[in-house]
Amino acid sequence: MPTIGNRLREERERIGMSQAAMAEICGVTMRSQRNYEKDERLPDASYLAAATQARADVLYVLTGQRSPGMSSLTPEESALLDNYRHSPEAARAALRATSDLFAKHDCPGAAESA
Repeated sequence: MPTIGNRLREERERIGMSQAAMAEICGVTMRSQRNYEKDERLPDASYLAAATQARADVLYVLTGQRSPGMSSLTPEESALLDNYRHSPEAARAALRATSDLFAKHDCPGAAESA
């Protein structure tokens, strides 16, 4: 069963942050960040509040269940979805067709960028 430390590391990676960046944003040392991720210590409320501001799903970190409205999308995936949602219908159709083609065919270079 994944631990708080495992889920914290997973969330940090999902939002694209290094341990050093997460530690800085959350107001702790690198040693504390490592200790949290290794389950040697538990983060306190001020750390968790700062993690929320960094777009980490703190409910998921604590319980293993995603917060309503939060997803496991990376920032890059969220940006792609946001771009799709803000495109006119003709552009959406083109994006769906392109996506379908990539998914159905072994496209050169597709595996390298995935």
